Amino acid sequence: QLHLVESGGGLVHPGGSLNLSCAVAGFTKGYHAIAWFRQAPGKEREGVACVNSDGSRTNYADSVKGRATASRNNAINTAYLQVNNMKLEDTAVYTCAASQLFRQSPTGGCYAMDHWGKGILVTVSS
Repeated sequence: QLHLVESGGGLVHPGGSLNLSCAVAGFTKGYHAIAWFRQAPGKEREGVACVNSDGSRTNYADSVKGRATASRNNAINTAYLQVNNMKLEDTAVYTCAASQLFRQSPTGGCYAMDHWGKGILVTVSS
Protein backbone atom coordinates (compact mmCIF):
# COMPACT_ATOMS: atom_id res chain seq x y z
CA GLN A 1 0.00 0.00 0.00
CA LEU A 2 1.17 3.47 -0.81
CA HIS A 3 2.06 6.01 1.83
CA LEU A 4 2.02 9.66 0.86
CA VAL A 5 3.48 12.51 2.88
CA GLU A 6 3.17 16.17 2.01
CA SER A 7 5.78 18.76 2.85
CA GLY A 8 6.48 22.39 2.09
CA GLY A 9 3.42 23.94 3.66
CA GLY A 10 3.29 26.89 5.97
CA LEU A 11 2.95 30.62 5.60
CA VAL A 12 3.01 32.16 2.16
CA HIS A 13 2.64 35.86 1.50
CA PRO A 14 0.12 37.08 -1.07
CA GLY A 15 1.82 37.09 -4.43
CA GLY A 16 4.37 34.59 -3.26
CA SER A 17 4.87 31.05 -4.46
CA LEU A 18 3.88 27.76 -2.95
CA ASN A 19 6.06 24.71 -3.42
CA LEU A 20 4.68 21.46 -2.10
CA SER A 21 6.20 18.02 -2.29
CA CYS A 22 4.48 14.67 -2.03
CA ALA A 23 6.76 11.80 -1.12
CA VAL A 24 5.37 8.45 -2.16
CA ALA A 25 6.53 5.34 -0.34
CA GLY A 26 5.56 1.72 -0.56
CA PHE A 27 5.93 -1.10 -2.98
CA THR A 28 4.34 -0.58 -6.34
CA LYS A 29 4.80 -2.18 -9.73
CA GLY A 30 4.33 1.06 -11.53
CA TYR A 31 3.71 4.73 -11.05
CA HIS A 32 0.47 6.40 -10.16
CA ALA A 33 -1.33 9.54 -11.06
CA ILE A 34 -0.87 12.09 -8.29
CA ALA A 35 -3.61 14.57 -7.54
CA TRP A 36 -3.62 17.58 -5.30
CA PHE A 37 -6.67 18.60 -3.34
CA ARG A 38 -7.36 21.40 -0.95
CA GLN A 39 -9.98 22.20 1.64
CA ALA A 40 -10.48 25.55 3.25
CA PRO A 41 -12.24 25.87 6.62
CA GLY A 42 -15.98 25.50 6.19
CA LYS A 43 -15.66 24.62 2.52
CA GLU A 44 -15.78 21.42 0.55
CA ARG A 45 -12.67 19.71 -0.66
CA GLU A 46 -11.79 20.59 -4.20
CA GLY A 47 -9.41 19.21 -6.75
CA VAL A 48 -6.53 21.49 -7.61
CA ALA A 49 -4.26 19.63 -9.97
CA CYS A 50 -3.32 16.21 -11.18
CA VAL A 51 -0.38 14.74 -13.04
CA ASN A 52 -0.28 11.39 -14.76
CA SER A 53 2.17 8.60 -14.07
CA ASP A 54 4.99 9.81 -16.31
CA GLY A 55 4.38 13.52 -15.90
CA SER A 56 3.32 14.10 -19.49
CA ARG A 57 -0.23 15.21 -18.78
CA THR A 58 -1.77 17.50 -16.21
CA ASN A 59 -5.19 18.78 -15.29
CA TYR A 60 -5.71 21.98 -13.34
CA ALA A 61 -8.65 23.65 -11.71
CA ASP A 62 -9.66 27.01 -13.11
CA SER A 63 -8.77 28.61 -9.81
CA VAL A 64 -5.08 27.83 -10.28
CA LYS A 65 -4.78 27.43 -14.03
CA GLY A 66 -1.94 29.53 -15.31
CA ARG A 67 -0.42 29.75 -11.84
CA ALA A 68 0.12 26.11 -10.99
CA THR A 69 2.51 23.44 -12.15
CA ALA A 70 2.12 19.81 -11.16
CA SER A 71 5.17 17.70 -11.85
CA ARG A 72 7.01 14.69 -10.58
CA ASN A 73 10.37 13.01 -10.30
CA ASN A 74 9.78 9.30 -10.35
CA ALA A 75 13.45 8.56 -9.71
CA ILE A 76 12.93 9.75 -6.15
CA ASN A 77 9.23 8.93 -5.89
CA THR A 78 8.19 12.51 -5.40
CA ALA A 79 5.48 14.67 -6.90
CA TYR A 80 5.35 18.44 -6.74
CA LEU A 81 2.86 21.24 -6.82
CA GLN A 82 3.98 24.78 -7.45
CA VAL A 83 1.51 27.63 -7.33
CA ASN A 84 2.62 31.14 -8.14
CA ASN A 85 0.96 34.42 -7.24
CA MET A 86 -0.72 32.95 -4.20
CA LYS A 87 -3.96 34.56 -3.14
CA LEU A 88 -5.79 34.71 0.17
CA GLU A 89 -8.37 32.25 -1.12
CA ASP A 90 -5.60 29.71 -1.67
CA THR A 91 -5.43 29.20 2.08
CA ALA A 92 -6.35 25.59 2.76
CA VAL A 93 -5.17 22.20 3.84
CA TYR A 94 -3.51 20.67 0.81
CA THR A 95 -3.50 16.93 0.34
CA CYS A 96 -1.89 14.71 -2.25
CA ALA A 97 -3.47 11.48 -3.38
CA ALA A 98 -2.58 8.66 -5.73
CA SER A 99 -4.43 6.40 -8.12
CA GLN A 100 -3.35 3.89 -10.70
CA LEU A 101 -5.30 5.62 -13.44
CA PHE A 102 -5.28 9.21 -14.61
CA ARG A 103 -8.94 10.07 -14.22
CA GLN A 104 -9.33 13.71 -15.09
CA SER A 105 -12.07 15.67 -13.42
CA PRO A 106 -13.89 18.23 -15.58
CA THR A 107 -13.38 20.75 -12.80
CA GLY A 108 -9.68 20.07 -12.44
CA GLY A 109 -7.52 17.51 -10.76
CA CYS A 110 -8.43 13.84 -10.70
CA TYR A 111 -11.11 11.77 -9.09
CA ALA A 112 -11.43 8.29 -7.56
CA MET A 113 -8.11 8.41 -5.76
CA ASP A 114 -7.07 5.30 -3.84
CA HIS A 115 -4.38 6.54 -1.47
CA TRP A 116 -4.31 9.75 0.50
CA GLY A 117 -1.83 11.75 2.47
CA LYS A 118 -2.71 13.42 5.74
CA GLY A 119 -2.65 16.91 4.34
CA ILE A 120 -0.64 19.99 5.15
CA LEU A 121 -1.79 23.50 6.01
CA VAL A 122 -0.97 26.35 3.70
CA THR A 123 -1.81 29.81 4.97
CA VAL A 124 -1.67 32.84 2.72
CA SER A 125 -1.39 35.95 4.80
CA SER A 126 0.46 39.22 4.97
